[in-house]
Amino acid sequence: MQTKPYLTLADVKKIAAAAEAEALANGWAVSFAIVDDGGHLLWQQRLDGAAPLTSHIAPAKAKTSALGRRETKVYEDVINNGRYAFLTAPEVEGLLEGGVNIVVDGHTVGAVGVSGVKSNQDAQIAKAGIAALG
Repeated sequence: MQTKPYLTLADVKKIAAAAEAEALANGWAVSFAIVDDGGHLLWQQRLDGAAPLTSHIAPAKAKTSALGRRETKVYEDVINNGRYAFLTAPEVEGLLEGGVNIVVDGHTVGAVGVSGVKSNQDAQIAKAGIAALG
């Protein structure tokens, strides 16, 4: 039987604090969500001024990234390159850049999804959060 790492509450708090710091340092009003490897919500936060819709988009990006074991930008690129049938894939809703999977020892242990600014800036915030894990 194999073993794998998993996110602890302490890990999630580190990610959340770093994501919040990155967003605030840039003056970005966003929502972000952190999920486990099954896409289950562990943390969600909506910063002051973030649009209400972002609180739905961020966890969808995180879930899609975790379940797919890759950044959501991959899916956005697939669709933008003409594979529109991918829009019918089950369990994938956050098909925009800004969902980044968290990889530890070769295992996706979860993901961070961010929504509220340009997609590459959403990804920047997610990656800053993940980087806090070291």
